[in-house]
Amino acid sequence: MIDKKLVGTLSNELVALQKPIRILSSVAWDDEVAADFFAAGATKQPAVDADYYQNNRPLRFDPDDVRAGLHDFRARLAKRLGGSAIGDLLLARAAEYVRVLDMVQARGTPEFAQISAELYGGPADHIHEGGPTLASLGQVMDEALVNIDSGAWQPPEDPCFTAAEGVKILKGRLEGLCGAEQVRVMIDDGIVADAAAGGDYIKLREDAMFSERDLRVLEVHEGWVHVATTLNGRAQPYATFLAKGTPSTTSTQEGLAVFTEITTMSSTPARLRKVTRRMLAIDMADQGATFLEVYRWFIDLGHSESDAWVSSVRVFRGSTPTGGPFTKDLSYSVGFLEVYDFIRLAVQRGRLERLPLLFSGKLAVREVGTIASLAEEGLVEPPGIIPPHMQDVSALASWLAYSNLLNRIDLKKMEIHLEAALS
Repeated sequence: MIDKKLVGTLSNELVALQKPIRILSSVAWDDEVAADFFAAGATKQPAVDADYYQNNRPLRFDPDDVRAGLHDFRARLAKRLGGSAIGDLLLARAAEYVRVLDMVQARGTPEFAQISAELYGGPADHIHEGGPTLASLGQVMDEALVNIDSGAWQPPEDPCFTAAEGVKILKGRLEGLCGAEQVRVMIDDGIVADAAAGGDYIKLREDAMFSERDLRVLEVHEGWVHVATTLNGRAQPYATFLAKGTPSTTSTQEGLAVFTEITTMSSTPARLRKVTRRMLAIDMADQGATFLEVYRWFIDLGHSESDAWVSSVRVFRGSTPTGGPFTKDLSYSVGFLEVYDFIRLAVQRGRLERLPLLFSGKLAVREVGTIASLAEEGLVEPPGIIPPHMQDVSALASWLAYSNLLNRIDLKKMEIHLEAALS
């Protein structure tokens, strides 16, 4: 019998050890980089190298001290919980945090992109054995989306809500799901994007305007998934480490968020095109394209200068303009496929009880079986916050059962059968 108190103690220790590590803030580029880039007419590579990160994004902790702490933690954990399912989960996460430390210490060097591909996956990776690569998947998805000209049948929504109005609307919607004391929605004048989100908060830039669609996406993507899984992880009495993510859980988190956007009819082709084109841009950078080449590629596709800059920075942050990609943005599409297929297979096998466990905290799809076993042992609590689209599992199962059927239909032959309707 596993000592639950010991699990809680060790989980809390791992949470404390990883606390200083903040991947995205350590790889971000400051506003001055953008200002200099556009002041030069967008003709020169951004001035970002290893010294840039050391001087402008210094780590606020000693990585060697944290690494030593993690190694010591793993040694003690192996002695006390080694060989158990919960021990294996904790050991794997501690090892992953060590590799994350290696990555942030390698900012501005070729090694950064190599470790990034190890942690988040690379464009040459295959979806499954014998399946398509992530890069080819991005190409197929982009070709499918580019044929959908939403403007021809639905006019774009005007951004008519101020940030203050958006905060009020989002608070009202999310407090009912997450609880008034747990979720934070606020105005922030220090962020570059229109909105930003963290574990338990959503920030809106003070001078930004938002459409109803913008707010809906923030509600379901950030609130229903990212905030909800953080709060569910924090509510765990023993497996508190589920409140904190790792690169291996990022894919499931982002995939679950995209799945939620799509199944709640909240997303748009334009939004999904951004996701797929970032996949293609990562592949370009992996094959040697520079920041300028990727930026001009986005411009040639019709993106605004601002959008092209943001998307290009997402590809090269942590690296240099010629040093290869940060591959985190592959997670959205890869994760969606994993989540979607997991849910389809769970429906097919009659394992519907597994679906809510996806919201137990920050976990990877491949860990759900272990999480289910730990729940039976009383080491993991079922999620207290479950988004509306996952509460009625029977309705979701009905939809996915037909999805399993539709995937067996030969679309090319159906196209011939329905030609009169499509011509």
